[in-house]
Amino acid sequence: MVKITKEAALEYHETGRPGKIEVKPTKAYRTQTDLSLAYSPGVAFPCLEIQEDADAAYRYTDKGNLVAVISNGTAVLGLGDIGALSGKPVMEGKGLLFKIYGGIDVFDIEVAEKDPEKFCEAVERIAPTFGGINLEDIKAPECFYIEERLKKTLNIPVMHDDQHGTAIISAAGLKNALEVNGKDIKKVRIVVNGAGAAAISCTKLYMALGAQKENIVMLDSKGVISTERTDLNEQKKFFATTRTDIHTLAEAVNGADVFVGLSKGNVLSQDMVRSMAKDPVIFALANPTPEITYEEAMEARKDVLMATGRTDYPNQINNVIGFPYIFRGALDVHATAINEEMKMAAVHAIADLAKQPVPDVVNDVYKVNNLKFGRNYFIPKPVDPRLISEVSAAVAKAAIESGVARKTIEDWDEYKNSLSVMLGQETKLTQNLYATAASHPQRVVFAEAIHPTMLKAAVQANNEGICQPILLGNEEIIEKMAKEMDLNLEGIEIVNLRHPREQERRERYAKILTNKLQRNGYTFQEANDKMFERNYFGMMMVETGEADAFITGLYTKYSNTIKVAKEVIGIRPEYNHFGTMHIINSPRGTLYIGDTLVNENPDAEALTDIANLMSTAVRFFNEKPVISMISHSNFGSSQTEGTQKVRVATEKMQEMYPDLAIDGEMQIGFALDKELRDEQYPFTRLKGLDVNTLIFPNLTSARSSYKMLQKLDPDVEIIGPIQMGLNKPIHFIDFGASVRDVVNIVSIAVIDAYVDKVKNKVTKNINRKK
Repeated sequence: MVKITKEAALEYHETGRPGKIEVKPTKAYRTQTDLSLAYSPGVAFPCLEIQEDADAAYRYTDKGNLVAVISNGTAVLGLGDIGALSGKPVMEGKGLLFKIYGGIDVFDIEVAEKDPEKFCEAVERIAPTFGGINLEDIKAPECFYIEERLKKTLNIPVMHDDQHGTAIISAAGLKNALEVNGKDIKKVRIVVNGAGAAAISCTKLYMALGAQKENIVMLDSKGVISTERTDLNEQKKFFATTRTDIHTLAEAVNGADVFVGLSKGNVLSQDMVRSMAKDPVIFALANPTPEITYEEAMEARKDVLMATGRTDYPNQINNVIGFPYIFRGALDVHATAINEEMKMAAVHAIADLAKQPVPDVVNDVYKVNNLKFGRNYFIPKPVDPRLISEVSAAVAKAAIESGVARKTIEDWDEYKNSLSVMLGQETKLTQNLYATAASHPQRVVFAEAIHPTMLKAAVQANNEGICQPILLGNEEIIEKMAKEMDLNLEGIEIVNLRHPREQERRERYAKILTNKLQRNGYTFQEANDKMFERNYFGMMMVETGEADAFITGLYTKYSNTIKVAKEVIGIRPEYNHFGTMHIINSPRGTLYIGDTLVNENPDAEALTDIANLMSTAVRFFNEKPVISMISHSNFGSSQTEGTQKVRVATEKMQEMYPDLAIDGEMQIGFALDKELRDEQYPFTRLKGLDVNTLIFPNLTSARSSYKMLQKLDPDVEIIGPIQMGLNKPIHFIDFGASVRDVVNIVSIAVIDAYVDKVKNKVTKNINRKK
């Protein structure tokens, strides 16, 4: 468990801009026109539209994406009644989680009022601002009354997350845990230690799943809640057991199938665990100190199925698995409430997700290779990117079907895709790449199949139907790795290029390469020796048509790979150079940057080729290129060799392509600031245009630019390097690339190969007709 010190926590909240959240404008505001539209007089028009139709607020304001996190500070974490203002850091933190996991904007509101009536009145008066209200850290029993009243008086979703968030996640966990150990929820005996808001809500939801009231025993600080007691409030009375033979926790858990702790640390002993039924389920959810530690429970008996509220043990019951996505789904259909149907839909969606294959990003975060449904994984991890699409969609659908939605969703696949795009898990570009590649899968050779990242990427690409992988490497090693990582290699070809059975193919490839390069001093023996190297062998597979594309780079030095590509595949005859580019997907838009890999210090001729290649490549991605040739000077303001080559290349491109939007040389600031560029240099070909393509004067500047963006902005997606100018689809991978990075390049390689096939077919038909 990560140790958090007081000093580190205070520094985190204080450093830079105090607090954890801020408000950012979403519309243009630089010009007087912008400001006149944002405020007076333009703002009057949406005001009048909303006056005519209140639902228009969802069209013209942030209401449909704005949640209030509201507390009176009476039950803040484990700190108790510390007051509204003292609880503000927690409410800001909740706002942060809403934003990063659900893309939802939040105003945290701390109400200095303990009287439930007055608190409700305050919330009711500010409710028109919001699309939903998340009640937080309000003590029981007042929280029950407050939530019930606000649900009746307001026409927007209201949820007390301390109750229902924990209930939803733990109910999903309980459903799956009982499935793992083969028990029926209608028959199991359940002990709930704790009788606060979370405990009561959890237990009611377990009953909605099928748990029988007569099989449930609840305890508070005074012991078993039974009909013998006279000190119970209405909420506790509902769960009072008629049993007279149990009074303590030890007596209650004896023979029980399930223990759910929502109380305090270290109250469940190892002897109590030993007294439980076979394959007991223990949810020790007190935080940070659970009712029993994971180690103690496992030491007591090995058949325990365990969940805690902590991140450092399996099966964490974490509310962040639920509330961002529940509100996301509710907001997206403009729901008037969060009802029982929506909560149950979330339970089933979360439970079902744990049974699906785990995305590589989850395995990477937790430093494991084989998370799969079972004793140590029956609740999805909070970082699982599928939560937003699966849970939100389930909640939205339940809202529509139960009649609390003001808006319907027709295309659920598109809705799920939009959620992934919104949080940057995917972009429209990557979605289109995957879809296009899956429509025309090609044979792709993976050079370094014994690298875990490359092997995972090949399997993922195969599973998604993007390509037909061919793995280069020792089959025994690859199959052993796949087994350890729980990867399915069914339908995937493995080629051990060093095996004696490949001798004939190596010799055949060597003869072809010798004939191609004999005027460069190549002998057959030298070429034959090269065929024991994966890059030579793999590229020859593509060169001979025995494969369609080739992926390499995780192990091999770029300089060697580039040399092999030139020898085996060759540069397209219309160019003297080839290069690569990276795609930058950012909140600002999409940028294409080159050359990012091949040409270290290109001269004017090379820069011309790069510009030509990039204009073609950008069109490949269905965009019209608007190209800026980058330098440290603007249009001759500096006369050096470095600026001169950029100027010459620009002039050549303008001469060859009079209609192409290309200009330079110019500084990066002017390239990316249209207003500034038009004001200072109104003569450019780029007047009024947003630049989408940047060509840098050397490899250092191009590579540094995208690397810097990648490190400075977590919202930026980098795709590349993307090869331009070779005769066939040979693509390189950045060192340290993730599985997703590799799959992105594979999808581009597949499309590249398919387009080449189509072009060749068209050319042959034309030649045949001639």
